[in-house]
Amino acid sequence: MIILFDIGGSHMRVAASRDGKTIDHPAVFNTPKDFDTAVALLKKTADDLAGPEKIKFAAGGVPGPLNHAQTELFRAPHLPQWVGKPLKEAFERACNAPIMIENDAAVAALGEANDGAGKGAGIVAYITIGTGVGGARVVNGRIDANTFGFEIGHQIIQADGLSCIGCGGNGHFETYVSGSGIEEKYKKKPEDIIDKAIWDDIARFVAIGLNNAIVHWSPEVVVIGGSVGLAKRLSLDIIEAHLKELLTIFKKQPHIAKAELGDRAGLRGALRLIQQTL
Repeated sequence: MIILFDIGGSHMRVAASRDGKTIDHPAVFNTPKDFDTAVALLKKTADDLAGPEKIKFAAGGVPGPLNHAQTELFRAPHLPQWVGKPLKEAFERACNAPIMIENDAAVAALGEANDGAGKGAGIVAYITIGTGVGGARVVNGRIDANTFGFEIGHQIIQADGLSCIGCGGNGHFETYVSGSGIEEKYKKKPEDIIDKAIWDDIARFVAIGLNNAIVHWSPEVVVIGGSVGLAKRLSLDIIEAHLKELLTIFKKQPHIAKAELGDRAGLRGALRLIQQTL
């Protein structure tokens, strides 16, 4: 029995894999802002899913950059009460099993690169646009080496631009295209915005972020994931049209694809993480 979790700034998903290959239907909750409440919820859910079976391993993603030992979050813009908490230790106690923890976007990237829209590509850039913006580079099916993790949402795309809700910096990618950023800027939830001019402007900012990811990471495929109603409003064709104008250094742009695994990307990636580690 394996427990898999995908914890984002808004929602957390917990599921079981009984054979190490397939994943049962996940339990889905709003992510508790209080760390101890979240640990208690994980424990209860893991216990309920496991029943009489012993949990051998657990793995999953959490929202924010982790310390080098990957035992605690040193920044969590959407879950500030989690910062500095003994994440790995607490989760191991909750599941009574060894735990592997990664950044949530990196785990989702692992899932999409191996089992989703990036399957078969050697180098995949994954960008998820949701409450915030995350992403990672996956090379030959594995999360690429890094020192502090990947925080593509905090690249600067407009010098001296709007203040970032998550970290206080100026002009960050996340500020212009994330659900929280859009709501702060337009005073409406993304799903309530119907003005095509606004969505064209957001698509242009998405293209700027993609351009930067492409020139830095040089991927074969760029996979765009996320939620917040953005998938219904953001046109991939319009994004690619803006990107065609921006990306001038390469003869051709990489393939741009929408994520295929939906809200299961993180769970698939967590299972891959266990398979690659054991």
